[in-house]
Amino acid sequence: MITLKNVTLRRGAKVLLNGVNATINPGEKVGLVGRNGAGKSSLFALLNGTLHEDGGDFYIPTQWRMAQVAQNMPETDEPATAFVVAGDTRLNDLQAELAKAEAADDGMAIAHAYTDLADAGAHDAEPRAQALILGLGFKVSELDKPVNSFSGGWRMRLQLARALMCPSDLLLLDEPTNHLDLDALVWLEAWLKRYEGTMIVISHDREFLDAVTNVTMHIDNAQITRYGGNYSKFEDLRAQQLELQQASFSKQQEKIAHLKKFIDRFKAKASKAKQAQSRVKALDRMEKIAPVLADAEFTFEFKEPQNLPNPMLAISDAAFGYRSEDGAQTTILENVSRSVLAGQRIGILGANGQGKSTLVKTIARTMAPLAGTVTEGKGLSIGYFAQQELDVLRPHENPLEHMIRLARELGPNSREPSREQDLRSYLGTFNFTGDMVKQSVGSMSGGEKARLVLAMIVWQRPNLLLLDEPTNHLDLATREALSMALNEFEGTVMLVSHDRALLRAVCDEFWMVGRGAVGPFDGDLDDYQRYLLEEAKRQRELAKLEAAADSAALKAGAALAPVATVAAATIAPVSIAASADQSSVKGQNDAKPAVDAKEQRKQDAQARQQLAERTRPLKRELEQIDKRLSALLAERTDLEQRLTQPLPPADIADLGRRLKAGHDETARLEERWLEISAELEEMGVSASA
Repeated sequence: MITLKNVTLRRGAKVLLNGVNATINPGEKVGLVGRNGAGKSSLFALLNGTLHEDGGDFYIPTQWRMAQVAQNMPETDEPATAFVVAGDTRLNDLQAELAKAEAADDGMAIAHAYTDLADAGAHDAEPRAQALILGLGFKVSELDKPVNSFSGGWRMRLQLARALMCPSDLLLLDEPTNHLDLDALVWLEAWLKRYEGTMIVISHDREFLDAVTNVTMHIDNAQITRYGGNYSKFEDLRAQQLELQQASFSKQQEKIAHLKKFIDRFKAKASKAKQAQSRVKALDRMEKIAPVLADAEFTFEFKEPQNLPNPMLAISDAAFGYRSEDGAQTTILENVSRSVLAGQRIGILGANGQGKSTLVKTIARTMAPLAGTVTEGKGLSIGYFAQQELDVLRPHENPLEHMIRLARELGPNSREPSREQDLRSYLGTFNFTGDMVKQSVGSMSGGEKARLVLAMIVWQRPNLLLLDEPTNHLDLATREALSMALNEFEGTVMLVSHDRALLRAVCDEFWMVGRGAVGPFDGDLDDYQRYLLEEAKRQRELAKLEAAADSAALKAGAALAPVATVAAATIAPVSIAASADQSSVKGQNDAKPAVDAKEQRKQDAQARQQLAERTRPLKRELEQIDKRLSALLAERTDLEQRLTQPLPPADIADLGRRLKAGHDETARLEERWLEISAELEEMGVSASA
């Protein structure tokens, strides 16, 4: 188990953990929660050895294997499957040992290496890696694409797959859901439920924590409190604890007031002075129970819109997509006809890449429709939260400069004060205080950027909110504040999010974006999760059918190739012969064929016979290679089976040498098999014919 005994942990001068005692048992699934900056990631750094305790005792079993998602963006041209397979560190080490043993011609070491590789699952490493990649939302056609060809979010998914590929006793996951859509999120939950090791996860997704954890550890005021149960259970227990604490605090305050009143009343009287002094000592000794006050909870509200046009907008026979620099169009959604009314709460569902962001960007006026019309209601004011905050933020500017520019753009139409001091005060309500208003946006955290975007949106007093993944960098408390603000907002909300708790709390209807269309989704989020599982199954079946069709097409092409080749080999000489015959025989009937059908069949038969004589020895060699490869496979299986049993050292070394020899012969035969197959294909004959 993992134990912390009186552990103190600092980052610089800040004490993150102070005299903490905690235990994590093998096999537990722990949700680590607390405010941003409370020390969650620092505790992860302690667990993985990046940081060391400043006091106390920390213990983690030395034999435990640890897996963690790398936070750096991978930069490599390695194929996606190979990149994820490399996450299996045990497999990598064993393959290096095998190479070293083969270089030294150490038969015993070779035998051990082959046995260990079999135990480590070397035979199915690629299928396991591809299952992880496909589960996280990639397509079959992307399995062998270079890692660098994917966008940042998809590369981080590959980092997650790589971590899941690594065999581990302890799995550390820091915000694993940030780059996932709902279908990948549902798959990940199912995978983590089957994980047999100890898991510690940091997440701001309430439903994800509820699904995969059974213990919650809360970091607050440099202490860790352990709660049995998932996040919802923790909230209930925490609320009860705070209620009891508040009641105790109230009683204590009454007692303190009573003592102070007695002291003030009688401290000047000689007859009561001794009693008053004892009350002073009692007051000093009394344990101070901390008042239950929220630690500067981040809360905000959307101001009442200046007007509410109805309908907000109408989309008619529209096509949405992209235009390239050369004017070429890529249509993603077509035949879109929808209307948005005042007061609607619309959740936009659909897998990544289906067009959700394209729909939102077009409504937000950052992209133009390719066809059709988008008619806006009079007085429509849009507040747009982009999935990538930097789409609307300028990295080199600070929050105050953003607000000053926004005030100038709105000009006299804005009812909000625009003096610099007013803007500073306004930013302060979004926790941008002191020097933070002059800090460049490019140096801010994701959560700070998200707060700035929200501040800019609220200040504009919109009547239509377009929110594209607004919670990606928000902690649980801020997500709760956003949910409350959206529910009190009097305008219209269109929300794209993988945060199911937010979707459930805010939206009362859903649109589905997929297969090039936009339409209503008749159901709730539970229905949508079932739909995602069915859609994933449909996609897998479709991929199998496509693969089978491609294979059939290749076989058909291989079968037609010999016919075309033979025809080319026979027709050309016949044409020459016909030309010679016609030039040498004059006066004959021009309609008479130069070569009759009998002669044609004779020449075709001769060509086939010549081709068969040329390919016969090659095909015979292929058959012999196939037989030998089958025998080598059976021999290897037998040798590996014998290595699992106790044997004298000399026998183990002999088996290792035989395995190495069989491996080398297999490699030579497979190379020769490919050479012969290529030679037969050049002749227009299939290797399997």
